[in-house]
Amino acid sequence: MLDLEVVPERSLGNEQWEFVLGMPVYQAVNILKRQDRIIKGIQVWYSDQVRNASWQRSPSKGGTEAVLGDFTKNPLQMDLVLNLSHDGIKLIFDPVSQRLKIIEVNNMSKVKLKYCGVHFNTAQVRPTIEQIDQSFGATHPGVYISEKQLFVLNFRGLSFDFPIDSKFEPKYAHGLGSLQFPNGASPTVSRMCIYSGNSLQETKAPPLPVSCFHGNCFLDCLEVLREHNTTLGLKFLLVTEGSGAGKLLDPRKRPIERIVRFGDSCQDVISALGCPSKVFYKSEDKMKIHSPEAHKRVRSRSADFFYNYFTMGVDLLFDANSYLVKKFILHTNFPGHYNFNMYCRCEFKLPVMVTREKLQHSLMDDSDFIVTAYSRWNDVQSSLLKADERPVILNRSSSTNTSNPFGSTFCYGVQDMIFEVMQNQHIASLTLYKPSAARETLSAS
Repeated sequence: MLDLEVVPERSLGNEQWEFVLGMPVYQAVNILKRQDRIIKGIQVWYSDQVRNASWQRSPSKGGTEAVLGDFTKNPLQMDLVLNLSHDGIKLIFDPVSQRLKIIEVNNMSKVKLKYCGVHFNTAQVRPTIEQIDQSFGATHPGVYISEKQLFVLNFRGLSFDFPIDSKFEPKYAHGLGSLQFPNGASPTVSRMCIYSGNSLQETKAPPLPVSCFHGNCFLDCLEVLREHNTTLGLKFLLVTEGSGAGKLLDPRKRPIERIVRFGDSCQDVISALGCPSKVFYKSEDKMKIHSPEAHKRVRSRSADFFYNYFTMGVDLLFDANSYLVKKFILHTNFPGHYNFNMYCRCEFKLPVMVTREKLQHSLMDDSDFIVTAYSRWNDVQSSLLKADERPVILNRSSSTNTSNPFGSTFCYGVQDMIFEVMQNQHIASLTLYKPSAARETLSAS
């Protein structure tokens, strides 16, 4: 049984790890992976029908077990949830920012909880009204919800739900203190929520806390630099930990701006963005069959390689011979994609010029529009592609797990870009390449 410390408006955890409000979903998943011997039965919920679209890790099978169903049509309308079913905990993430918004404990019997080092919920200590009052101190009167027969006791950044039997239902709204219960019949907490602010209903995911940086740079926004429908490079608007005196006592965030262009060297990129999270060497290119005269190409003795920046949601591909950047890949990290949770979402802005032919059939007033990580493909397609344009179908699978429960994606080539599109019409990734290498870099991964 987990023994966790409650910090209102901040976190739930212990000395080894903690879930902090505002942390990105990938960090929470990494914690769960490291604690897989202790925390089991983890499910990810992300569709408009939670019970019909989830995947879960099966410790007994040593992998991920898919629970197939009607996958989400609009993954931005519902919170993303990590359900720790064996421990009675839900981690609720904002679907857009993918940062932790609410920490919910919905089964108090499966976990031990303490506040300021003193337990208020164990097998021996029941979380009654009196115990909560003793542990957390005075607060405003509880709010009674008659249709649910619940009393809700609110502190700043913390709330407790108490189920009340109908025979004890108050006649006057004087709060929990106005209720009278027989000895030993005081109600106990059925649900506890940790959140930011004064209202659970109005709470939002807080900004990424400095405690979650761990020396990494995080992407605030990325602008694709283009001129005459040609990509030149990327402008990164990053956030990192502040430096200077007093950092440990008063840590600050520091915004920085960096530009990386096609043709930059490895040293240029590291100077601008720092060391990558991982370096990956391409062993094969499954899309090279679409290159002209692919059968005549001799296998190279050297391999192109990627710099993976997981906290920025970006990959940079370097040429094996020149060691210069020749391709960028931007990841949107939508649930239901094969690579979900490998990257933080790349908040990109891509200015695209619409052709005159398309403008004649479009209601837009301007010849330029902005494609973002949240744009739907049918909107982009109507402005950029011919009606009969056919995609390349991309099927992903690993050597250890040949099945892909999420299905294939579709790759559309437009100008010097490749849009990888999911079946729900959301963009999974955006690949940008040098025009001179257009036919040789059709790989989106």
